[in-house]
Amino acid sequence: MQGWIGKPVRTFYAGDSAQPFSLGGNMAKEDRPEGVNRREFLTTASAGVAAAALAKPAAAQDASARMAAATPPSAAMEAMENDPPEGYSAAEASEYFVKHPGSDFMVDVIKDLDFEYITTNPGSSFRGIHESIVNYGGNASPELLTCPHEEQAIAMAHGYTKAAGGKPLAVLCHGTVGLQHASMAMYNAWCDRAPMVVLGGNHYDATERRTGVEWSHSAQDAARVVRDYTKWDDTPMSLQHFSESMARAYKIAMTPPMGPTVVIIDGHLQEAEMHGTPPTIPGVAPTRPPQGDITALEEAARWLTEAESPVIVVDLMAHDQDGVDALIELAEALQAPVVNQSGRMNFPNNHYLSQGAGVVAQADVILGLELYDTWGTLNTLRDRVHRDHQRIARPDARVIDIGVKDLFTKSNYQSFQRYNRADLSIAGDAQATLPTLTEQVRRQMSSARQASNASREARWRSAHDQAKAASRDAARYAWDASPISTARLYAELWQLIKDRDWALVSDDSQQSRWARRLWTIDRHYQHIGRSGGAGLGYGAPSAVGAALAHRAEGRLPINVQRDGDLMYVPGVLWTAAHHEIPLLTVTHNNRGYHQEFMHLQRMAARRQRGIDGSSHVGNELNNPAPDFAKIASGMGVWSEGPITEPGDLRAALSRALDVVDQGEPAFVDCVCQPR
Repeated sequence: MQGWIGKPVRTFYAGDSAQPFSLGGNMAKEDRPEGVNRREFLTTASAGVAAAALAKPAAAQDASARMAAATPPSAAMEAMENDPPEGYSAAEASEYFVKHPGSDFMVDVIKDLDFEYITTNPGSSFRGIHESIVNYGGNASPELLTCPHEEQAIAMAHGYTKAAGGKPLAVLCHGTVGLQHASMAMYNAWCDRAPMVVLGGNHYDATERRTGVEWSHSAQDAARVVRDYTKWDDTPMSLQHFSESMARAYKIAMTPPMGPTVVIIDGHLQEAEMHGTPPTIPGVAPTRPPQGDITALEEAARWLTEAESPVIVVDLMAHDQDGVDALIELAEALQAPVVNQSGRMNFPNNHYLSQGAGVVAQADVILGLELYDTWGTLNTLRDRVHRDHQRIARPDARVIDIGVKDLFTKSNYQSFQRYNRADLSIAGDAQATLPTLTEQVRRQMSSARQASNASREARWRSAHDQAKAASRDAARYAWDASPISTARLYAELWQLIKDRDWALVSDDSQQSRWARRLWTIDRHYQHIGRSGGAGLGYGAPSAVGAALAHRAEGRLPINVQRDGDLMYVPGVLWTAAHHEIPLLTVTHNNRGYHQEFMHLQRMAARRQRGIDGSSHVGNELNNPAPDFAKIASGMGVWSEGPITEPGDLRAALSRALDVVDQGEPAFVDCVCQPR
């Protein structure tokens, strides 16, 4: 029987069976030299006895070498591994040492699902599986990544999956308190349709809990705190149940609309000896994403080919480069402009059909692909104080909406925004649906319509060139200003990285979209998109997670980091240093929460109280200004700054890039204009 990538479905033998365990390439406990305890086994392995079986990465090999060179264990430490506690009866002593803990099997399940990494902040509710990952699994595939905060652990998984083309990570969270810390980041991932599998530790059986902390950190329904923004959760009560729940959690997380899933793992189930029927690993065959109804697509193609001014608006569509290429085919077949919103990199910004949102106003047919906010695409804020809106789309414009948001089994406003009645609504994954729609467009397009494509192309090439020229002109404004303009920050970066294989692992929306206006972005991985729920604390850890994915590809990751966001989770800089994740971080340090500063100004203006002198109260990060370069240095990251003069910027960035090229993170604190 075969698993989803051709791997055999494996059986884990429990109890004292003479049959070997299936360890995913790791040495079974029975195969260790007789009389060698766990510490001695690892020391011997580091010397080469079991190196091939452990298959450790370089970092793990280094750790083993350090362990081998360490001071030999004391007699008390040896006793911990060889003797049961004092006062145990013979029967109790025979049950004290666990030969086949449930968490070893759990590691086999995780390996079978091909998780490369598990991000975590350590906690006692999953001490069993923690030990199994490190010693039984060799800390390789998955490798534990240490995070100082659960919000960081989730956000790292969020950034990783977007940079890795949808490949998910697993996350370990400690009990009720860990899931509460993780909840903000999980909300972001839910809104952004980012798949991951979160393992939450818990102790169900009150008779198995230690007094004090384990009672405070346990719950009857541990997943409830995050259930409103997860796709699915389960609480397995046996190892077979765990195996099947993990397969289901992975499958549901990876099926569009993607999102986080949660599996709660009982502490006793992790730590107890396995007995009874040997559990099995079922394997996972990925679900093919749903495609739109063919009859509806035929009608959509007719509307688009008969339209005088069709426009394509796209947001959360492209899962990978195939999605980008499919959208190029459709756009060129129609010679229709594409408005790429900020959820994903869906369309190259250097393509002549890449146009600004203003083209929506002239459209007679609007094709929306995985739109986060269809109503907001057709309307705009007229007044940010009164929240008045006005429609920008033509009254007679027909809307075709293709996407999976209506397939959410549970949701809130964050997944739908304001209700909009589409004229033709097609449920299906837009990327999977595009090839069929393009085929229908080509089949139905009349010869007269085809003949008009040349003039359409010339029109959009001219408009694209004018928009690019306008952006270059705008970037020159305040070029020599201090603090440094955000345009100059991005322009200086571009000159240093434009000929390299780079990836922007941050969103430029709050820096006037300068990356998308000045850089050439034509690969799916080159722009990570927005956070989803706009929750602070996402930017820095998601950038580190994305940089981890790019490390395997040898790419240069760049994070233009907001200062307020970094204050939430500065510990992620330590994670980058500790795990040697190369990443260039440059702060957009405007020394404040500038969006809230503007909101306060609007309120004061509406109330005619004056906008000068008080809008900084509660909104500034100044007096004293955080020294981010010192913070980064204290976390073990090479740093420089604060840089306030524009003439000093390029040299500082160049020095930082030299550090990143050596495989280390680097940090430049750049004091900038507000936007």
